[in-house]
Amino acid sequence: MIKLNNKVVNINKFPDGTILMKEEVSEYAEKAYITWNFESNEELVALIYLTHHLHNNGIKKVYLFMPYIPNARQDRVKNPEDVFTLKYFAWVINSLEFEEVTVVDPHSSVSEALINNINIITPQSIIQRIYNGLSDGNLLLFYPDEGAMKRYSSMFQAPYAFGIKERNWSDGKIKGLSVCDCGQTIKGKNILIIDDISSRGGTFYHSAKKLKELGAEKIFLYITHCENTILEGELLSSDLIEKIYTTNSLFTAKHEKIEVIEV
Repeated sequence: MIKLNNKVVNINKFPDGTILMKEEVSEYAEKAYITWNFESNEELVALIYLTHHLHNNGIKKVYLFMPYIPNARQDRVKNPEDVFTLKYFAWVINSLEFEEVTVVDPHSSVSEALINNINIITPQSIIQRIYNGLSDGNLLLFYPDEGAMKRYSSMFQAPYAFGIKERNWSDGKIKGLSVCDCGQTIKGKNILIIDDISSRGGTFYHSAKKLKELGAEKIFLYITHCENTILEGELLSSDLIEKIYTTNSLFTAKHEKIEVIEV
C-alpha cells in the first residue's frame, strides 16, 4: 500500500495491464510525504511514477517512510549467477532523490549502507512496552540466533538467552536448535522471543520447541516484519506460542494469536 500525505494512492490499470494513476498535488506546496507498506513489487513502479510526478509539479522535498526494505534478504551474492537485488533496488530508491528515507529495524546493515539519506527507527520502544506488559519478574528474553542477540541485547537491560541454529546445508532448512542460556534458568520461566523478520516461522517453531523441552512456561514472540506466510507454517498450528506481536510493516492478514502494532 502506498499513501501520499496519509491518503491511500489508488493504483489502477489500463486494459493492457500498465499502471493508471491520478494524483492532484497542488495542495502539497514544497513538501510531500509518501508511506510505502510493501505488498507487491508492482508498487515500486507506482512509487517511481508518483515521485517523479511530485517533482515535476514543483514539490522539491519528498520524504519516504518505508518501514520494511524490500529485497533486504538478498543482501549479498555468492555465485556469479546471483542477482544482487538489494543493491539494484537501492539504486532505484536513490535515483528518486528523497529528502529522507525512514525505515524500521532494517534486516541487514548492508541496506543501511546502500540507501542514501536513511533514517533508522529501532523497535526498542515497541519491544519495551511489550516487555513491560508481560514482565512479572519471571520473564526471560530469547534471541533465536547470535545475529539477533547482537542486534537487540544492547537495547535492554534484561536477562536473556540465545539460540544456535542447526542447519542442513544442502537445502538451508533448520534441523533443530540448541540454547546458550548465558547462565539463566530456562525452566519455569516465561519467554519473549525477539527477532526482526519471519516468513513461515520455522526458526521460532524450533526455538519454542527447544525452550519447552527445557521447561519454559508461556512463550511469546515479537517480530518487526512478519510476512503473511507465517499462517502457512507449523508455528501457529502448534500450541507452542501464546501470542505473536508484529508491526504493520508487512502483515496484512488476521489471526487470533497475532497482535499488529502500527509504526
